[in-house]
Amino acid sequence: MPRTVSLPQIHDLGMVSRAAGYEKKEKCGVFGVWGSAAAVRLAYLGLYAQQHRGQESAGIVVTDGKSLAGHTGMGLVPEVFDDHVLDQLNRALPAPVKASVAHNRYSTAGGSTSCNAQPLLESYIGGQVALAHNGNLINADALRMKFEEAGHLFHTTSDTEVIIHLLASPTQQKSPDPIASTLRRLQGAFSLVFLFPDRMEAARDPWGFRPLVLGVLPEGGYVVASETVSLGVLGAKVVREIEPGEIVTINDAGVRSRRFAEPAPRLAKCVFEHVYFANPASLVFGQNVQQARERMGETLAREAPVPADCVMPMPDSGRSAATGYARQSGIAYREGIVPNRYVGRTFIKPTQTERQMAVRLKLNVIPEVVAGKRVIVVDDSIVRGTTTKAKMDQLRQAGASEIHLRISCPPIRHPCYFGVDFATRDQLIAHNRSVEQIRDYLGVDSLHYLSLEGLLSCMDRPPASYCTACYSGDYRLDVEHPQTELVLESDQLRIFGTQP
Repeated sequence: MPRTVSLPQIHDLGMVSRAAGYEKKEKCGVFGVWGSAAAVRLAYLGLYAQQHRGQESAGIVVTDGKSLAGHTGMGLVPEVFDDHVLDQLNRALPAPVKASVAHNRYSTAGGSTSCNAQPLLESYIGGQVALAHNGNLINADALRMKFEEAGHLFHTTSDTEVIIHLLASPTQQKSPDPIASTLRRLQGAFSLVFLFPDRMEAARDPWGFRPLVLGVLPEGGYVVASETVSLGVLGAKVVREIEPGEIVTINDAGVRSRRFAEPAPRLAKCVFEHVYFANPASLVFGQNVQQARERMGETLAREAPVPADCVMPMPDSGRSAATGYARQSGIAYREGIVPNRYVGRTFIKPTQTERQMAVRLKLNVIPEVVAGKRVIVVDDSIVRGTTTKAKMDQLRQAGASEIHLRISCPPIRHPCYFGVDFATRDQLIAHNRSVEQIRDYLGVDSLHYLSLEGLLSCMDRPPASYCTACYSGDYRLDVEHPQTELVLESDQLRIFGTQP
């Protein structure tokens, strides 16, 4: 039976990467399972549980212990994988499937193309490898440019493919530990799951930007995932976090660990995972997300009290913080804005009127709840502000007498270079604007953001271990001049395509 690998062939790859602008700032979900006859179905369920981390593409690659095959596609997990595709994956290899690696992806404009869907599956001089990546490499441009100048071709416009080119290079292949040697040349955020025919390797950058956890299945197989919520769906037990700078190898002999680097002196766990990204049911960096968000709401109520008739969330991400705000303030919690769960994620219309109608369709205000009331609206963050302004206008039109907006994190004033979809300053409403200017633009009676000190007080780990660069501008790495140890060989890198 033919392989179900769906990675398109691109002829002028240099042109594609330049046209895309090579801006890859993404939040994604990675997942892997080893040692289960149900590896395909478990990967599907694991991806589904992490759908919130990426809605643009999804993919699964499997092994029978001797070779790899996979399927990727654009869209949500159930759009990419139906029973027929899952059955094809189960029968794609000569022997029964024993392991899988999976990925769902979200990217900025320019990066949402089928060629960038992961896991990337390649054959090279050392064999086959599939790779799933959550994060963003700040030295990917420099690495890629050197490879392209040496005549190497890329199948994608993703920073992730640089990792495979490094791994496949003669220098790394001659080293005692090719993966460790490869990872030491990367700068930025990376939580990675590699699948080889005979093993799975999971690794996390020395700064610990993105989460990655190890679990064990009830029947004894092993799981790695971005979030613990996917382990819970499978009935798997959380063993521990994969540590910053660690590589975990999983094969038929069990689990082994080694380091490619010591943890950075100043860790950089992304605090925005707790503010927005992660599922409330997950443990991220060892802390439950729901409880952290409720603490943010409670702290926000202490920092910015205001007389009001009700507290309501901006669905869905503001719900946990609104619960904490209402509890701390003693003001009644009400649901005055309800989401339409059947509006597609890409509801984009060409005219301003149609765009406004799309916002109204996606989030509906209940006039009977807000008319004549002083309302406190709690949201997790404001990035660009356009959707928030539309909702505030709609609340006013529905008869709210006062609108007090409370945000459960500080103003986002700086770009993120480590895997978040706000990469330029001109995208950020808070950049070079005061809170009063933002309040005036949004048309609300008061606006208050949670202070940085207040946010960090809600975290279980020491404040210095979290990345707060999008709020403070304090980057752990030199994002303007990223360093690389890359030494190119005279031999051309040998990448043979996606077919084994």
